[in-house]
Amino acid sequence: MDKNPGTAERRKERLDRGIKVRTEGIYAISSWQEVSYLVLPRLILIVGLLLLPFLMPSLYWNRVISIVGIYALLALGFDFLAHYVGLVSLGGSFFIGVGGYIAAILNKSFGLSPLFTIPIATLSGAIICTLLLLPALPLRGVYFAIVTLMYPLVLFRIIEALNILGGTDGILGVASFPNTWVEQYLILSIIILALFGLRRLVNEDIGLVFRGVKDNDQAVRASGLSITLYKAIAVFITSALGCLGGAYFVHIYMVAGISLFALDYSVIPIAATVIGGGGTLVGPLLGCFILVPISELLRAFGTLRIVFYSVILLAFIMFRSEGIMVYAQRKYHQFERWVKV
Repeated sequence: MDKNPGTAERRKERLDRGIKVRTEGIYAISSWQEVSYLVLPRLILIVGLLLLPFLMPSLYWNRVISIVGIYALLALGFDFLAHYVGLVSLGGSFFIGVGGYIAAILNKSFGLSPLFTIPIATLSGAIICTLLLLPALPLRGVYFAIVTLMYPLVLFRIIEALNILGGTDGILGVASFPNTWVEQYLILSIIILALFGLRRLVNEDIGLVFRGVKDNDQAVRASGLSITLYKAIAVFITSALGCLGGAYFVHIYMVAGISLFALDYSVIPIAATVIGGGGTLVGPLLGCFILVPISELLRAFGTLRIVFYSVILLAFIMFRSEGIMVYAQRKYHQFERWVKV
């Protein structure tokens, strides 16, 4: 009990033992302070993302925002698949490549604008990736990860050896976006929708099934549910996010080449998840907005920037293995407020 004058009948209460307990499951809100407690983190995130194009000092850094957005989509998909379904995917470059090539073909061969190529490439690419990964769905752990890693390597060599889809030169002259504002705000809007859409999805009944597939798939099977079906749904969602990023990428740089299958698209989302905090969805997003700009700042060091990557990752793994977002969420909920006894 506090002994200060005027506060004899009040005490301090941690937010996670007061507001959070009452509002997390039943949304029982009784004051504007509690509304602020729930809305403020989300509001900061949304406003911060929407203000980014105005805060960048040059056209080059405005382009970096779009690249960060593509990596953020991959990181969201990786976090969702790994921490909610139990499937570790290293196929980020596979999704990027499939979505990118489909968008480029639709634009160059059929004359479709990005308004149509991006959604078509997203859906059709997700279907193709899901069908190709279907035989690997019974696998788990490192075995599923290896299979997803093999696909981009195989497609890379096939395109190079057979000289198809433009070969090593790629498909040139893909249409771009009307202007940089459309390019940036479209990808930022997609990120916000994907983030909150996945957050809602994992909190619904299907999210419980996904976690059941991860934690105890035998119990899910005993309930009469198809594990393969739910894994396929999760892979479809993840690959759709990646294919969307690939389609967006080719319209930014106006070329689709074998560089779309670069391993950076498989590795950086994992590193961003480690830095931001896995299982939070927003953590990998935060990790991308830290890691990718640092990568650009270190570009002058050439291949030496891999050393800086390694040091950053080692530091987080050793001293903050839970990630930035998990730590920030815990500290935010531990704030105290005065309440009446």
